[in-house]
Parts: sequence; structure tokens; C-alpha cells
Amino acid sequence: MKIAFQMDPIGPVNINADSTFRLAEEAQARGHELFYYTPDHLAYEEGRITARGHALTVQRVQGNHALLGDMETVDLSGFDVVWLRQDPPFDMHYITTTHLLDRLAPGTLVVNDPFWVRNYPEKLMVLDFPQLTPPTTIARDLQTIRDFKARHGDVILKPLYGNGGAGVFRLDANDRNLSSLHELFSGFSREPLIVQKYLPAVSKGDKRVILVDGEAVGAINRVPAAGEVRSNMHVGGRPEKVALTERDREICATIGPLLKEKGQIFVGIDVIGDYLTEINVTSPTGIQELERFDGVNIAEKIWIAIEARRA
Repeated sequence: MKIAFQMDPIGPVNINADSTFRLAEEAQARGHELFYYTPDHLAYEEGRITARGHALTVQRVQGNHALLGDMETVDLSGFDVVWLRQDPPFDMHYITTTHLLDRLAPGTLVVNDPFWVRNYPEKLMVLDFPQLTPPTTIARDLQTIRDFKARHGDVILKPLYGNGGAGVFRLDANDRNLSSLHELFSGFSREPLIVQKYLPAVSKGDKRVILVDGEAVGAINRVPAAGEVRSNMHVGGRPEKVALTERDREICATIGPLLKEKGQIFVGIDVIGDYLTEINVTSPTGIQELERFDGVNIAEKIWIAIEARRA
């Protein structure tokens, strides 16, 4: 198949951690032809969805891991699969790319389905499953957030469309910074904030469970660094081997059919203790860590699912 990757610049990626690199590596091993471009080179041109980028060959040599052909413009309708893999922020630039990629259906399969990536961003999709999530409020209004904090005492405050642990704050019962943080966020963004009851179980780790076409295939545990409330690997969280629990399987069985129906083939959910906190569909990570811990080829499972859909 002809495969295009819409992603952030490939040069700086860590080839031992980056999930997009692993997906490209597996696709190449399966005989597929690769093309790479960044989101700013996606365009609508007189009825065609085009991208300016490069033919791509990958190899597991850090610093020389992406061999690029000459810059060229391609019509993406000529590709079998386009991967939507750039990282958030989930802003209007990101949303516009989903609208453009929507126009490739049904001839080209876009993974994950951009219509539902747009309509089910990670911190909002969980709202369909209140029985699985900790107490949550999404608001821009300071008094609403204050009232929520008064009810629950110890809370996590974060940007609704952030990623990688950026801008995440724990505000315990004695904290006096809520008004200042609200003022700070409101000064540079019109977006609401999301507030959740703090879960002490996070000290034992924030579990990333990988689902492929709605089925759980494994998990890694991300343990916060000493003195840190955030467990994201971007900010020093330590990945550990972990098994799926019955509660994990119950959560996956509940959300899996919806993910499969909406074309969300590669998904990473976050579970703290017994609670689902996020459903990551934009650019989930964790493939390489899970493969190393469990000795299972997760990238292969993803491509089998994609090839089945194409067939």
C-alpha cells in the first residue's frame, strides 16, 4: 500500500520511543511505500487534497533514521492510508487539518478517523462514560471551578486541549493559587479548563492502556518522578511493566465498541486506580515501551487491523 504520515518534523524524534516512527518501521517491513509531510504542507487545491513532502525510508539509526526523497507535491487521494499523527495543541490549525482529511473518504483510509478525532478530543470523549471517570468539571467560569474545588478539596487543574503534562497543576485543600492560575490561563487562551478530583492512586502510576480497533492489547505503568504529580513520560515519568487488571478490561470492554465504530484504530487510554481519565485519539504513544515489556509486536497488530479495513 501507499502510506502517508502527517506528523511533526521527523528529524528530532527519539527512534526508541516515538510511536509514529515504529508504525513507519513496521509498515516498511510489510512492504508498504512511505511518504512523509508536516501539517503545514497539507492543502486543498481546486478540489484536490494535496501535501508537499518526501518519499520516506526509515532505519533504526538515531540521527540518520529518516532518509528523505526530493520535496514533491502529491495528491493524497492516490494513497491507501493517511496517518493523522501530529501532536496537539488541538487548536484551529489541527481542527482544519481534520476537515481537509475528511474529504479523502471513502477512497483513502485516514487513521484515526479525522471526523471523530475532531468531535471526540481526549478530555471530552470520556464525558460519555461518567460511570468510569472521577468527578469532573469543564468550565471557564472561575466560580464554577471554585465550587467544584470546595466540594472535592484536592483537585487537578489543566488546559482542556493540552498534552504531554504541560500546564497540569494539583491544588490541594490548602492551596491559594486557583484565582491566579485562572487569571494566567485566561490571559492567553479562551478555552475552558478541566478540573478533576485528585486521585491519590496516581502516586503508584498512571496506566496507559493501548487499544487496537477497540481491543485492549496491553498496558504500561507511568510512575511520576519524585516530587512530581505528573506521570507523563515527556516530564520524567518512568515507564514500568504492568498487567491489565479486571477493572482495566471492564473499562476497555465498555469503551471499545464505540472506538471501533468511530474508526479509532490506535488509541491510548489513561487509567488511574479504578478510574478512566483520558481517551487519547489524536497522537497516542506507548507502542515501543509496551513492545519491550511484553515482547509483543503492537505495530503489527495495528497494521493488521488497517489492512483488514482496506481489504
